[in-house]
Amino acid sequence: MPTPVTKAVIPAAGLGTRFLPATKAIPKEMLPIVDKPTIQYIVEEAVSVGITDILIITGRGKESLEDHFDRSIELEHRLEEDGKTEELERIRAIADLAAVHFVRQGEPLGLGHAIGVARRHVGDEPFAVMLGDDVMHRTSGVLEGMLRSFGERDRSVIALRRVPPEEISAYGSARVDPVDDDLVRVLDLVEKPSPEEAPSDLAVMGRYVFTPAIFEEIDRTPPGRGGEIQITDAMRSLLEREDVFGWTFSEGRFDAGNKLDYLRATVELALEREDIGPPFLEYLRQRVKDEG
Repeated sequence: MPTPVTKAVIPAAGLGTRFLPATKAIPKEMLPIVDKPTIQYIVEEAVSVGITDILIITGRGKESLEDHFDRSIELEHRLEEDGKTEELERIRAIADLAAVHFVRQGEPLGLGHAIGVARRHVGDEPFAVMLGDDVMHRTSGVLEGMLRSFGERDRSVIALRRVPPEEISAYGSARVDPVDDDLVRVLDLVEKPSPEEAPSDLAVMGRYVFTPAIFEEIDRTPPGRGGEIQITDAMRSLLEREDVFGWTFSEGRFDAGNKLDYLRATVELALEREDIGPPFLEYLRQRVKDEG
């Protein structure tokens, strides 16, 4: 019987250079989508599928991440004095989402290295890895499906999505065999291939469920380009000792590290809000009419 997955690791040590100058002094994970930091969407997604223990891998200048998930007694006291009950409850709820822990990566040596830093915290348990740039809509069901597959097979599962050929060089690409409707068996992985070299149009997205065996493969993986340890290389090694599966999906993902997709996430998630959705939609309609 597979061990239930109750722990998640969120690598958040990157510099966020694609969003400079905003990220010069603010961690990219704290950039808001409407009125909620991106990192909170990731943590809430983990909690929604039963994960209760979350380790966030940080770096220098990321102290605001810890502050966000901590209690803010002064702010809570002021909100209570002002009678802002709804805001007070919302602020207190952030600190109660899950057991959130933090550890620094130390050196920016790649995603594989960042995940390896979590070994002492995770121990010999399976765990999820959730990249902060990938914001999943609450209805996507990606992580839920991955955990279900892990529970059935007791093997690592990675998220895969079909992308146009011209985009595949931005991702890892998987060669696969079909298993059922949403599940495939991963046969090989290539990191950021050219369209001609890509084994398929299935790109690795920022959700993984790993067996603890991945840590040994990370330890064995030599640094690659830029001196970084690539998680794709570690997963290729893992394929030699145990099966790895891919959960395929097509909708519900926003790339919060891409400016255009970040704006799309802001618009789409704002439109779903009862408080601001209707007036915002009216503004957009008027804007389109004025431009037309």
